[in-house]
This record gives sequence, C-alpha cells and structure tokens, in this order.
Amino acid sequence: MSSNPGGPQIPADMKAFNDKLIEEFRANHGKLSGRMANSQILLLTTSGSRSGAQRTTVIGYRPYGDDLAVIASNNGADKSPSWFFNLLANPIATVEVGPDKFQVRARVTGLEERPRLGAIIDYLERQQALTSRQIPVVVLERL
Repeated sequence: MSSNPGGPQIPADMKAFNDKLIEEFRANHGKLSGRMANSQILLLTTSGSRSGAQRTTVIGYRPYGDDLAVIASNNGADKSPSWFFNLLANPIATVEVGPDKFQVRARVTGLEERPRLGAIIDYLERQQALTSRQIPVVVLERL
C-alpha cells in the first residue's frame, strides 16, 4: 500500500483490491469485513463509454434524500475515474447497496448544489485538496 497524505492508504494494485471487495460484498449481501467493515460503499456497474462492456467498481457514497451522492475523486488523481466518463456517455447504471440492487440515472451536480453535498460527503474536501481539478459530484437517482 502507498501513502496518500491526509487520506486513506491506497493499495498498490487497486483493481485486485476492488475485485476482492466486490466478491466479498456480493457473497455477504453488502457486508464487508476488516478495515472496510464500517465503510459506506456501493457497487456501481456502468457501460463502458467506448466498449459498451459492463464494468463494476467500488465507490464510497452518502445518502442524499432518496438518492445516493458520490464523488469522482479517483483518489485525488488529475483525471476523473473511468466510471465517471462511462456515466457521461450513458447515465443509466446499476447500483448495489447492501442486499439491494437497482437501476439509477446519474446526474452531475451544479455549483449551487455542491455546498449542500459537501456537508453530506464528509471526505469531499479532503479529496479536493489532493488535486487542482474540480472533483465532480454525482447524484445517483433511483429509477
């Protein structure tokens, strides 16, 4: 694992780490163990923006009314994560939260909504401090 100043430890092989989390999440109906046991995470399955292939990733979230709020932080990298570009190309996706699985429509929030979501997403400011780009905030609206 590598260190991320002011943030969580970043695994050296993020894909392998996420694949293991996805497997555990699905096997245990959304429950995780170890240091991830109390994390608020969801599984987001998007269609690849170029390939159309289904891609599942692990993302932290916070409830936002009946919807879910996520950030496209990519651990503070200079570029948004692939799942964000997939949602821009096709905003309909599948979400797994706990034992529930449902479809959502993604909506990138505007500047007027950002302060309200920043108060809900406690790690947004910490992630934003890691990069000069504006981290997109996305609301996943249940269909």
